[in-house]
Amino acid sequence: MFLLDDILLAPIKGVKWISEKLRDVADKELFDPEKIHEELMTLQAKLDMGEMTEEEYGIREKDLLERLSALRKKEE
Repeated sequence: MFLLDDILLAPIKGVKWISEKLRDVADKELFDPEKIHEELMTLQAKLDMGEMTEEEYGIREKDLLERLSALRKKEE
């Protein structure tokens, strides 16, 4: 009976495993401090070159700084 359950549930377990791995990779990339700092520097360069407005810069910078703050709180 357990073998049959394993066979029938294998696709569901596989999808669950894949989704957990994707979530882990996304979290790692979203909350990587080096990546956040790099994005902040890229934003500053775009602002300096006139590729984005002050308003766009402020919105994106706020989001990145919030992610960085959340990361620091998570580490504590």
